[in-house]
Amino acid sequence: MSSTVLDAKPDAPVNTRSRVILASLIGTSIEFYDFYVYATAAVLVFPTLFFANSDPTISLLQSFAVFGVAFVARPIGSILFGHFGDRIGRKQTLVASLLTMGIATVLIGCLPTGLTPGWEIIAPGLLVLFRFCQGLGLGGEWSGAALLATENAPKGKRSIYGTFPQLGAPIGFIIANVVFLVLSTTLDSEHFLAWGWRVPFLASAVLVIVGLYVRLKLVETPAFTKVVERGEVAKLPLARVFKTSWRPLILGTFIMLATYVLFYLMTTFTLTFGTTATDAPVAGLGYDRNEFLIMLVVGCVFFGIFTLAAGPLAERFGRRMTLIWTTIGITAFGLFFVPLFAGGFVGVMSLLIIGFTLMGLTFGPMGSELPELFPANVRYTGSAISYNVASILGAAVAPFIAVALWTAADGSPALVGNYLSLMALITLGALIISKENRDVDYADNVS
Repeated sequence: MSSTVLDAKPDAPVNTRSRVILASLIGTSIEFYDFYVYATAAVLVFPTLFFANSDPTISLLQSFAVFGVAFVARPIGSILFGHFGDRIGRKQTLVASLLTMGIATVLIGCLPTGLTPGWEIIAPGLLVLFRFCQGLGLGGEWSGAALLATENAPKGKRSIYGTFPQLGAPIGFIIANVVFLVLSTTLDSEHFLAWGWRVPFLASAVLVIVGLYVRLKLVETPAFTKVVERGEVAKLPLARVFKTSWRPLILGTFIMLATYVLFYLMTTFTLTFGTTATDAPVAGLGYDRNEFLIMLVVGCVFFGIFTLAAGPLAERFGRRMTLIWTTIGITAFGLFFVPLFAGGFVGVMSLLIIGFTLMGLTFGPMGSELPELFPANVRYTGSAISYNVASILGAAVAPFIAVALWTAADGSPALVGNYLSLMALITLGALIISKENRDVDYADNVS
């Protein structure tokens, strides 16, 4: 194999390594950017613009409820896009998922708010619809990007290649928050609420065009090409995966659980808790919004660094063992929420750095861990379902549960940390009973 071309037949079209890395990275970066733009807006502006209520806590919970709608849509997206990904190929399905997500995001940017006369009910309803479409797109995006990377990876480097689509999460988060940060510092509150919040949503159109250009230049992955050549394409991937791979579906779902809970606590909840006034009915830390966004971006840099670092670790020590030790760390981390949050700037910054570091170490190996659980002819469907069902159990309810626990504890984050530790213990149990799949025959393994 040459230094620039991945393993393939000598006369077959191939994806260069740089094209594989760029296409898997840019797509997930765009998708996660779109997703996090909403997550940030759900905290900063949507409670006021779409869910005006005399009780700010109720408005926030309503905004988070719509935030969770996308997670309900994601398993549906995983079934829809997984079917086509296992039937017609990874490339075309990835293009469709990117368009679904991008169009929905742009439409949110064009939507009248609930404060507009005559749109009090229609605007929140359309926001729910577009948020649902965002979830559909992301439901098909991650698995396809992970397969694009790992099914093109040289032998012994699947976990390393699998970290590149994972890197899209911190990149997308950083870009989304930097855009919001620039807008909120250059615009006063009146203009930001009037039109400034729309810019990040509308700007995604440019990013989608770039992503489409890169992905349309791809050729199909070697693993799926082998499935087609051997006549082993599953007619009904959903039925086949439940019949032959039900155990990996369950294990994969719970293996991802702690990762989702950790990330959405570290982003959505910490932003809410950090920027809520100290004299509010449910007290927070009272940080300025822009100041805390900068702190989050700094923390997310560690997310990106340790996502990349997790790849070589998972190759050397195995995906399972790397994740077991990281999950033990997440369990312990949840028990230190109170002293870290009470430690002033140093304590809060330490909490963000530690949390995002653990996030990188747990998220990085997932790009290879989940796909390796499944045979090649149902790999898109299986990995997508596990990944996105975990999003319901972990991420969809995490911000809502966190706010409820925070409220119940009269402003203390103690119960929120305990909640994270409990979810991590469930993930730890799933990892302990799972098997290491580092040496699985990735292309020839079919159900």
